[in-house]
Amino acid sequence: MGIALFDLDNTLIAGDSDYLWGCFLAENGMVDGAAYERRNRRFYDQYLAGELNIHEFLDFQLGPLAAHDMPTLQRLREQYITEKILPILLPKAQQLIDNHRQQHHLPVIITATNRFITSPIARLYGIDHLLATEPEISNNRYTGKVAGTPCFREGKVDNLAGWLQEHAETLTDSWFYSDSHNDLPLLNTVTHPVAVDPDEILRRHALEQGWNIVSLR
Repeated sequence: MGIALFDLDNTLIAGDSDYLWGCFLAENGMVDGAAYERRNRRFYDQYLAGELNIHEFLDFQLGPLAAHDMPTLQRLREQYITEKILPILLPKAQQLIDNHRQQHHLPVIITATNRFITSPIARLYGIDHLLATEPEISNNRYTGKVAGTPCFREGKVDNLAGWLQEHAETLTDSWFYSDSHNDLPLLNTVTHPVAVDPDEILRRHALEQGWNIVSLR
């Protein structure tokens, strides 16, 4: 069976779910608004530039999860999905996923954004398999720490290797769709790398390598 891997942020959705979650928390008074938004923007700019310290970012991003119990977080997440995510779902993304299904390829989302944020988005696209950064949970509360290797840059390759072994799958016939040069380690691993509405660094690399470049916008 072929495997179709999809980045999430700015690939299957027309925005960044990590960044939008931070904006949502600030707008709803769940964090210190102005200061939090400034740090949120700074981390996002670092990500775009390929300069993000993922552990520093996760300390910042997972902190609010530890500040609230599960029922409160789930209520907030439902509101966030309605307000921030539903408007940026992409019909062409759903068509692409469905096209791979029709070819009997297994769709998998692989994202640096944490599972708490991304699991409902994966369900909206009807995708059962999600590889994401895993927030640590203890006694049914988030601790604010990450469990395992963050699913970012080379960490995506490492997390995928474990998933492939667990599911007895290979990358012999594989696609990976991404917008970001941060995903070059994984793009260079699959048999069919595809740049989706790519940033300029990825666009240049895709053109040099003769990779497909597509738009889902």
